[in-house]
Amino acid sequence: MALKDMIYKLRAEEKLSQARFAEIIGVSAQAVQKWESGVSVPELDKLIKIAHRFGVTLDALALDRDMRAEEELPYSRKIHLPFSVSGYESYSTALPIEYRQCTDEGLDVSCYKDLFAAAAKMPEDENKERISDVLFDITLNASVKRDYKYVEPSEYNEIIKLCKPYDFPVKRVSEEELKKKLSGAWTGRACGCLLGKPIEGIRTDELIPLLKRTGNYPMQRYILKSDITEEMLTEYKYGLGGKCYADTVDGMPADDDTNYTVLAQQLIERYGRDFTSKDVTQLWLDSQTKNAYCTAERVAYCNFIKGYAPPASAMYKNPYREWIGAQIRGDYFGYINPGNPCEAAKQAFRDAYISHRKNGIYGEMFAAAMIACAAVTDNIEDIIRGGLAQIPASSRLYEAVEKILEYKKSGVSADGCFHRIHDEYDEFDSYDWCHTIPNAVIVVAALLYGDGDFGKSICLAVQTGFDTDCNGATVGSVLGMRNGISGIGKEWTAPLKGKINTSIFNTGTVNIDDCVKLTLRHINQAKNE
Repeated sequence: MALKDMIYKLRAEEKLSQARFAEIIGVSAQAVQKWESGVSVPELDKLIKIAHRFGVTLDALALDRDMRAEEELPYSRKIHLPFSVSGYESYSTALPIEYRQCTDEGLDVSCYKDLFAAAAKMPEDENKERISDVLFDITLNASVKRDYKYVEPSEYNEIIKLCKPYDFPVKRVSEEELKKKLSGAWTGRACGCLLGKPIEGIRTDELIPLLKRTGNYPMQRYILKSDITEEMLTEYKYGLGGKCYADTVDGMPADDDTNYTVLAQQLIERYGRDFTSKDVTQLWLDSQTKNAYCTAERVAYCNFIKGYAPPASAMYKNPYREWIGAQIRGDYFGYINPGNPCEAAKQAFRDAYISHRKNGIYGEMFAAAMIACAAVTDNIEDIIRGGLAQIPASSRLYEAVEKILEYKKSGVSADGCFHRIHDEYDEFDSYDWCHTIPNAVIVVAALLYGDGDFGKSICLAVQTGFDTDCNGATVGSVLGMRNGISGIGKEWTAPLKGKINTSIFNTGTVNIDDCVKLTLRHINQAKNE
């Protein structure tokens, strides 16, 4: 192949304009035009630069033949593919999130702020990926600032050293009463999730007007498809069409919030109560495709495939390591440990460990422990403080929950409390919208100001915005366990038709009554061991 044709071929393969090719080689666009027309040829230093940049030999450029296939060694070859990694799997697209996460963790990365910002603005290509690799190494090895006031380990033995015990009066629960509580927990989780599901992702600047327009503010019922007019479908930036409304569903629609509860039950059935974090990773790989997982879970799933075992699976290029994903996975560990928040939190830790760090782990431990407490006390504050007792008192999550407890104690109104939450956390920032801490405090506030009423509490959790289906589900689970199935009105349970649809392989739809029976068996197995 002639030199002029070789140059054209190399440029065309990478879809470069003559001007861009010239910029890379350090010549004028006119020079490249002359090379490709055969009017002139590159000087030796330019030939060397072309050969090095495009991974070819000088022979291939200078001779009238292409000898790359014969002469290039394997390690010198390059495969140029369109850059297509995006979403949760692309670390480079989440650099602003990584920087925010690092600063919240107290890591000393402030001197790299401008570098993070500049890299975030780069085109999505291999160059950005290479720079992102460097930034990841920097964050991985960054030290904690000396004046950082929180101590937040991610290893269980270190976590429990920092927990502050809390004792409260407990009531004895018969097996028949426990069965009703478990039915309430499973059902309540599904009801709360269904309440928030059709508006997951909406912001309150549209949510509150929507609720007022449909006669549902303060929120008191499901949002229905019959509420949504053709006019409204085009008026709201949030897409209201094609959602899972309570008057259109056949049982609880498949959702990660309920998938994880069913998966946790399958985990115990397959591996027993002494399951390991490695067992969780295997179950995930066996049970769903990567698209069933989001944020930290998606990153961890991809890391499993790459060969990263926990805790590396939670750490490698995972900017979502403190997001809400683990907090929605811990319910079943509370279900099977009624009155034993310590064991519930310990099991939740082993689950969270595969995908999360620090407060991401604590969120799941906290939720599981609250549910375990809810089985043996009606006192909402005791439920919350019993959950707090299982996470480090030196953590940001502990401090944030204590602040909400103090608001309630000092007489701050419900509206005042939720306004303060919105003042502190920005729902329009994806980091705040999906981080463990803002959503955990919404759960706590909904429990405190809901006064033990199931419907009122899940509605408070959902109408506040942020991660609506996750928060509604967690509040519904806690109060379902506390109040039992009789405490959940038919207006909430009717759309479920007693079943939960899943996207789990070889599972499909599960019957809530069957889930309750298996939960009781798992509890009784522990008693007999």
